[in-house]
Amino acid sequence: MRRFAQFAVENGVDGVLFDIDDTLTTDGKITGDAYAAMSRLKMAGMLVVPITGRPAGWCDHIARMWPVDAVVGENGAFYFGYDAAAGRIIKRFMADDAIRKQNRQRLAEVAAAILAAVPGAALAADHAYREADIAIDFCEEVPRLPDAAISRIKDLMEVAGLTAKVSSIHVNGWFGEYDKLTTTQKLFNELFGINLATEKSRYVFVGDSPNDQPMFAYFPNSVGVANIADFISQLTTPPTFVTDQRCGAGFVEVVNRLVGLQARD
Repeated sequence: MRRFAQFAVENGVDGVLFDIDDTLTTDGKITGDAYAAMSRLKMAGMLVVPITGRPAGWCDHIARMWPVDAVVGENGAFYFGYDAAAGRIIKRFMADDAIRKQNRQRLAEVAAAILAAVPGAALAADHAYREADIAIDFCEEVPRLPDAAISRIKDLMEVAGLTAKVSSIHVNGWFGEYDKLTTTQKLFNELFGINLATEKSRYVFVGDSPNDQPMFAYFPNSVGVANIADFISQLTTPPTFVTDQRCGAGFVEVVNRLVGLQARD
């Protein structure tokens, strides 16, 4: 990984995609500087798209209220946008209502089995607001579990037939082949009319943990905030660049450089 201070692109950057937890946030909070950085990206004319594992209930608010163009949630279960002219939310799920309803009971059974098998694990506090996955908390509101317990949670999900991904705070599991990247590609094509296959070099992705690896691998201008070092042994595909600062301060570092480079062009 190269220091993000060395980042430069010849043809400019059209947008920034980013994880939320421990990328935009710091100690579970969005600082004023990090929120202002999102606004600066918007004012600079860039597309601004959070790509998160957080639930549908949160993402409805994010799409409506934050200075963003859209949001991908639950690790790719859906994307939400907001049509300001029509005054309505735009929702696109990767599975239809009937399939999501069918999956909920199966997901609940897997979650119950995991909680019984892994002492100290808990359902994520945001679980009630989820549409398509389960999230098992290993450090957000419970004492941090050892790495072996986190791996056990992931293994139990996969044995049950779920796709499982580890974030900085949760292990998420769902039925389906989608992930953050596949849904991001659909979002850009369907909502923005952009083919990322040919345009991905014009976008920057910022993340911090193993569930961001599909994005790190796909985007040549991928960035890890400095706390990516906490997971480096678990990454088969690290980001291209790394910031000097951790968490939200690292996100601000990215925005400062991108907006500064744009201003000099």
